[in-house]
Amino acid sequence: MTTLFDSHRLGDLTLPNRVVMAPMTRVRAAAGGLATSSMATYYAQRATAGLILTEGVQPSLIGQSNPGTPGLHIDEQVESWRPVTAAVHANGGRISAQIMHGGRVSHSDTTGMQPVGPSAVPAAGDVFTPTGPQPAPVPRALDTADVPEHAQSYAEAARRAVDAGFDGVELHGANGYLISQFLSSNANVRTDRYGGSVTNRIRFAVEATAATIDAVGKTRTGIRLSPGGTFWGVAETDVPVLYAALLTELARLEVAYVHLEATTDEHVLLGLRRAWPGTLIVNPTLPMGPKQTGRTDADHWLGLGADLISFGRAFIANPDLVERLRLGLPIAPVDEATYYQGGDAGYLTYPAYQHTG
Repeated sequence: MTTLFDSHRLGDLTLPNRVVMAPMTRVRAAAGGLATSSMATYYAQRATAGLILTEGVQPSLIGQSNPGTPGLHIDEQVESWRPVTAAVHANGGRISAQIMHGGRVSHSDTTGMQPVGPSAVPAAGDVFTPTGPQPAPVPRALDTADVPEHAQSYAEAARRAVDAGFDGVELHGANGYLISQFLSSNANVRTDRYGGSVTNRIRFAVEATAATIDAVGKTRTGIRLSPGGTFWGVAETDVPVLYAALLTELARLEVAYVHLEATTDEHVLLGLRRAWPGTLIVNPTLPMGPKQTGRTDADHWLGLGADLISFGRAFIANPDLVERLRLGLPIAPVDEATYYQGGDAGYLTYPAYQHTG
């Protein structure tokens, strides 16, 4: 029986355990999308994870979704990330950058540009801006000739990530952001080669992944997906067919891993496990849902064939989460008010477990 504490070979990395720190936006970057010394401390504190996946990192200015998030599209940003990756490596960890193009989930007050998307269909709800929440704007529908540039932006950011010392990258294909928008059947109402059929709707995801592999290699490239997820108002028809087709193409590309969120029924996820021959990371609970992932959820999915388990909120409040899971120690609760407030409180201030006696 595989346990959370067995090692696992992932590309060129040997992970000492199967606990993955999930990507979580914390909006602590400095002006200009620069990583900070506090971010270096935050990730280094959690270096006992088998693998750390960073918060979403924008691959271009127009790809920025939220204020206060870091980038990987200019030299200064690359330079700012080097102390972060060095701190994680000094503590014995492994860290990959999640590359996140927000697409339509953005605002001109954040980037100075009209957001882009597959179609001129706005996201549902309010988006974050420097002056507070505002209704999601209508994005500019990308011309067919412009789409490859945005697919290529993931590859360019991946190249910069490796230059900054990251061990790999994860393409953010989930949660209603740009790749997810192309997969969607309501955010994407295109009639060209990127819209309509399943083959066309997966094309952008496949092209972005292929470009990234060309840039940094298949062993350094993973992708996160949220089958059937409805974040920011996206909807997907034919979820099992759509994702089986996408996984078939990703298998052909031999990406290092697929990271699935529990955004659809378990039997659908099990079908996708069978369809995917490579390493599978599962995030067992709905992101931002009522339940936080624990040891029971992790063991359940390891038993169902997942190779690695990602933990989100539990890692915020428990920098020593791996040890707590190993020893059955209490998992500290997280203060949700500090998720996005900035500063070090609720970021660097969660202690490791205090043993008494």
